[in-house]
Amino acid sequence: MRQLHRRVVVTGLGILSPIGNTIQEAWSSCISGKSGITKVDVGIYDSPVSIGGQLKNFNPSDFLDPKEIRRIDPFIQYGVIAANQSIADSGILDFPSLNKELVGINFGAGIGGIQTIENNKILLESKGHKKVSPFFVPGSIVNMISGLVSIKHGFMGPNTSVVTACSTGNHCIGTAARSVAYGEANVMIAGGAEMASTPLSISGFIAARALSTNPDPESACRPWDKDRDGFILSDGAGSLVLEEYEHAKSRGAHIYAEICGFGMSSDAYHMTAPPADGRGAALSMKNALLDAGLNPDQIDYINAHGTSTPLGDLAETHALKNIFGSSVPSVSSTKSMTGHTLGAAGAIESIFCIKSINDNVIPPTINLTNPDPLCDLDYTPLRAVEKNVSFAMNNSFGFGGTNSTLVFKQI
Repeated sequence: MRQLHRRVVVTGLGILSPIGNTIQEAWSSCISGKSGITKVDVGIYDSPVSIGGQLKNFNPSDFLDPKEIRRIDPFIQYGVIAANQSIADSGILDFPSLNKELVGINFGAGIGGIQTIENNKILLESKGHKKVSPFFVPGSIVNMISGLVSIKHGFMGPNTSVVTACSTGNHCIGTAARSVAYGEANVMIAGGAEMASTPLSISGFIAARALSTNPDPESACRPWDKDRDGFILSDGAGSLVLEEYEHAKSRGAHIYAEICGFGMSSDAYHMTAPPADGRGAALSMKNALLDAGLNPDQIDYINAHGTSTPLGDLAETHALKNIFGSSVPSVSSTKSMTGHTLGAAGAIESIFCIKSINDNVIPPTINLTNPDPLCDLDYTPLRAVEKNVSFAMNNSFGFGGTNSTLVFKQI
């Protein structure tokens, strides 16, 4: 019988984001309050949306073979690159006793290869079915990040992918951690990726009235601010290497933090809107605290979902009060700088939680200059704050009412 409930630690990190394509660059931008939102060409005539969070100074050919780039959607490229960054950072491939049968991948996306789908639909209509790429299907499906990383490195453990909209990154990390805790693997590479800033995707979010129409890229993303009017669509990827604690110790790995809690829940309410009282989000946090064996007052920092939507920010505020009462810890939304990277958000924000623990600093919520009186918590406005962080919580909530919460521990 496999040993259950083994300790799970983080030994590698990788990131591609609007505020940096390395951990050092992204974290430096994050704690300095640097926005990654810029003017973008969304490719839509007369679009009310003109800003977004795209990668900067990034060329996939610096990391991948040109032939591979042509075959796979950009979101897969982003995920593979971030995963490889985290693998290199962890040093697991230098461990001579590594059993690759016990190394797995759980990497997802909220939407998947929408650019590839759009492009091949155009080819089908304009030139016929013979012009549709033979790599259309494998080059656009969500689980191909896991597949390609497994193939490249010969990892034969669990090869999976979770797809839960904007909760994807957290769900991939949490379920991967359970694979390690339950003995299915000694090492898991987990995270999320997204490249959904395409004309069709943006048009869909515009139709749903989810995106900000503020034309100023510096100030548009403003969680909990009275003037918030929607989220900013962004691209990116985040990856964590999760490892069984004794396995990491045996090879002298650098340990960033421990994953000590994972919670999930459903709103059971609406396709896109949260319940006003945030009861599903509260249940997710409650379950994560139960899994971690912690009391609410032991949490030092919460990286909130905080998307800058009128309904979502208020519902999360109510959820936080429900769980933490009158003693809600420091909260911030790093989406105020990165925008919303959808399926990648949970992984990117987990990295920021871990760095908060490592450096004892709370990143800011920028643009919070006119606070909504109904959102009356300490959201760390405008500037980072130095604070001892022993336990950090990360929230991610998604369409369909899916909620996920992770708790990280200083080690």
